[in-house]
Amino acid sequence: MAARATKAGENYNRPGRVDKEKTEIFPALTLPFALARLARRARPARGKEGPMKIAIFGGGSTYTPELIEGLIQRHKTIDLAEVALMDVDAERLAVVGRFAERMVEHAKAPFKVTLTGDRQAALRGADFVLTQIRVGQQPARHKDILLGLRHDLIGQETTGVGGFAKALRTIPAMVEIARDMQTLAPDAWMINFTNPSGLVTEAMHRFGVGKLVGLCNIPIGMQMDLALYLQCDPARLKLDYVGLNHLSWVRKVWLDGADVLPRLIDELAREDGPVAIPEMHYGPAFFRALGCIPGPYLRYYYATDKMLADLKAAPKSRAEEVMEIEAKLLAQYADPKVVTKPDELSQRGGAYYSVIAVDLLDAIWNDKGETHIVNAPNRGAVPGLGDDQTVEVPAVIRKDGARPLPTGPVEPKIFGLMAQVKAYETLAAEAGLEGGYSKALMALVAHPLCPPHKAKAVLDDIVQTFGLRLS
Repeated sequence: MAARATKAGENYNRPGRVDKEKTEIFPALTLPFALARLARRARPARGKEGPMKIAIFGGGSTYTPELIEGLIQRHKTIDLAEVALMDVDAERLAVVGRFAERMVEHAKAPFKVTLTGDRQAALRGADFVLTQIRVGQQPARHKDILLGLRHDLIGQETTGVGGFAKALRTIPAMVEIARDMQTLAPDAWMINFTNPSGLVTEAMHRFGVGKLVGLCNIPIGMQMDLALYLQCDPARLKLDYVGLNHLSWVRKVWLDGADVLPRLIDELAREDGPVAIPEMHYGPAFFRALGCIPGPYLRYYYATDKMLADLKAAPKSRAEEVMEIEAKLLAQYADPKVVTKPDELSQRGGAYYSVIAVDLLDAIWNDKGETHIVNAPNRGAVPGLGDDQTVEVPAVIRKDGARPLPTGPVEPKIFGLMAQVKAYETLAAEAGLEGGYSKALMALVAHPLCPPHKAKAVLDDIVQTFGLRLS
């Protein structure tokens, strides 16, 4: 299988923001919570000697200014010297990159922003490599959605057959980055935002990237929304969070050490309650039986028919909507008078992107031993899954890696789906690395959103639509 180059990418929106592929779990949270978190964490860096260089692949993404804003606010804590933005889309990189330069200059931040289309130049001397690529950009995402609908299946960007198609396109491009890292930046960390994040992170682990963490903003989005609903500082909350990327459950919610989940379940189970979730179409009996808070992407599994009907009925695909939003954002980014992040970026999604990214960089660089919810190899944390299979769970972050914390036994009512999707992800990661048709076919057969009798037709459609070469 061949995939050519890395295009500007993106990461996912959190629940409650303006993204029609998401669902509200709790009312949307405003930015001050995140800014307060940033302020609390600011302190001088005490990491390794020498300033930090960050290389961002997919630097032409419209999300990049969100990350630049976070780095401006926290550059002292990580001793930041350079941010190298790399993208193969030169025109887009010029627009986004020049805007990033103006943001840094306006804030009088001491680090520099460099722009390059040369992967190796970006990697030389890098301490961290942040990947947010999208092979084929939004037009490929639109094809993913249509591909699913052609087969009467979910074609969402990271879930279902659409997510599988995206993974097959993306993994070879990520391998190109990882291979050059081994030579040019062997001590660098890879922080992966590229979707499907957990699957891609597992592929990179299997390829041999040792210093590796995958990130998603769903966990922090759920915590922030819970904090807003409970009217408390997010720091007072602790979540028993378990699952995979975009397939997660919150089994307990501790507020100052007391579990308030039973109260939240009662509210969720009230159809007229203040936090009812009509978009998910889960009834009271379901929530009481489940006994935990499902992540937003579980609606594609728990309410598949409804979600498929919504995708079919939508006048535009989410990719088409995003293309319109991005055109407006890029026009603003190109305006030399614009020197701060536009408010309209919130429509694109990606809330808390900069918070979780910079928090993680800080925790690694300064060896803080903090607990973050990340995607990392299981290493025994979740009983019943393999050590090399990537999970999304709380992990202790040190300069030498992420150590997932033991979750204890995972209840059969959620482990069954979790194990099946994990089997799919592992097969898909191996198929992306090996370029094997048979393994790709078995990955689709394993996916709960692809009936086995449709798997071959779907795979052949993916190969033809995207010009992939599978042997």
